[in-house]
Amino acid sequence: MALYIVLLAYVLLGLYIFSITQNVGFNSGIVEYFLSAEQSGIKFRALVLLAPFVLTVISYLINERAQLFKKTILAEKELRQRTLELDKVNELLKNENAERKKAEEQLIRQAFSDSLTNLPNRALFMDRLHKTLERKKRYPDYVFAVLFLDVDRFKVINDGLGHFIGDQLLIVLSQRLKKSIRSVDTVARFGGDEFAILVDDAKEPSCINDLADRIQDEMRLPFSVFGHEIFASVSIGIVLSNVGDYSRPDELIRDADIAMYHAKARGRACHEIFDSVMHAEATTLLWLETELRRALERNEFTLYYQPIISVEDNKIIGFEALVRWQHPNRGLMLPLDFMAVAEETGLIIPIGQWVVREACRQMRQWQEQFPEHRNLTVSVNISSKMFSQPDFCEVIEEILHETGLQASSLRLEIVERMLIENPEPAAALLQRLKDLNVRFDIDDFGTGYSALNYLRHFPIDGLKIDRSFVNALTSDKNNAEIVKTIIALAQALKLDVIAEGIETIQQLEMYTTMKGEYAQGFYIFRPMDSRAIENLLGTRTLNA
Repeated sequence: MALYIVLLAYVLLGLYIFSITQNVGFNSGIVEYFLSAEQSGIKFRALVLLAPFVLTVISYLINERAQLFKKTILAEKELRQRTLELDKVNELLKNENAERKKAEEQLIRQAFSDSLTNLPNRALFMDRLHKTLERKKRYPDYVFAVLFLDVDRFKVINDGLGHFIGDQLLIVLSQRLKKSIRSVDTVARFGGDEFAILVDDAKEPSCINDLADRIQDEMRLPFSVFGHEIFASVSIGIVLSNVGDYSRPDELIRDADIAMYHAKARGRACHEIFDSVMHAEATTLLWLETELRRALERNEFTLYYQPIISVEDNKIIGFEALVRWQHPNRGLMLPLDFMAVAEETGLIIPIGQWVVREACRQMRQWQEQFPEHRNLTVSVNISSKMFSQPDFCEVIEEILHETGLQASSLRLEIVERMLIENPEPAAALLQRLKDLNVRFDIDDFGTGYSALNYLRHFPIDGLKIDRSFVNALTSDKNNAEIVKTIIALAQALKLDVIAEGIETIQQLEMYTTMKGEYAQGFYIFRPMDSRAIENLLGTRTLNA
């Protein structure tokens, strides 16, 4: 705007000068005109004429300058305000970055450190083990070791003193483990009560044994935890990197874990070094578990029956059902070959239910096929896991209803431990089935707790004398006296007594002279399949 006013003033001035030059002549010159004294009046008029425009321009320029100054002041003020705001934002960003860095460090600690013991956790241990294994691949002569530790009977400590005390024990225990190793080694908590140690440069096995012994010495000292004096031990499994062609960290952990369970089986509070035999056993167990599951699906189990006789007249009074596994490749397998794995995996429950169901079905069929033997009974061994199932009674009732077998024809064999460990629930369970007329026998009597008091409180029908007493019946007078005492006890309590494992005529004769009632064993009859039993029942005689 100011530019337009200035231009307008100069245009007006130019027009005025032009009019003057027309009167005085252009050639005399504009400069001479304004400088000559004669023209002073004209110059004054020109000045008066131009003064308002000049003043206007000056005033406008001053105003513009003032506005510009004001805008500058405002701009500076806004700049200072923005600067303060930016400083605040920068401070916030700085704090956020610090918090984020702190959070990242915490996440890293959480990802690679155990929150309870502050030891490296499983993830960090496996990462270091992976790097160590890579080093082994580059330097074949390099040897390292992995120790896998498990606190013995830790569940008892947790159950007895509470999880808080258990956690505090793990903290103190981890400090002792850290104290036992070198600075170049790594101890980590794998979870729960399991720990692992990575031993660097373990060329001498004796050094590893010394480390394991050193750890065991540390564990023998009592732990003082919040006023509690606790004794704890660990079972240790050890694997050396040169015993196998290891390509993955988990393979080393697997074998160290196998060795650790061997240490537990040996009695706890000790260590075992992994070898190829352990691996073969573990592979066999895994194969056996897989095959057992398939056996249930493929119906590969079958029952053999061993007759039980009355020693007074040699008549068959019943059978004990014995499970066998007809494996497609290995042939007929005995319970000794697979029952331990079945117990460990819990497969004993469906297998046991199948045995009871099949034994009841077969006995009902024989009773119908041979009416003269309708009083025969069938005995079935019941595992502790099956006995402790909440629906055990319902399962037995359902099987009896399904097969149509009278409850009095079924005898369930249980061991003493199943009654002693949980006496009240066991008594209620037995009484419920006793009300149905199911019979119960104590199997392997004399080898368990032998707390005779329970015989008065549980609805027991018979005692089966363990074969270990029967085998030494004729060679050990003490055994003979024990068998005689058991027979007298059973007679006094009006219980049936059955000797199992009769393998010689001398054993049978001595048992008979002791007034024994019933017997079974290889000398009398070997276990037979159902077809052989049908042939035996068809003859109605016993070839003793």
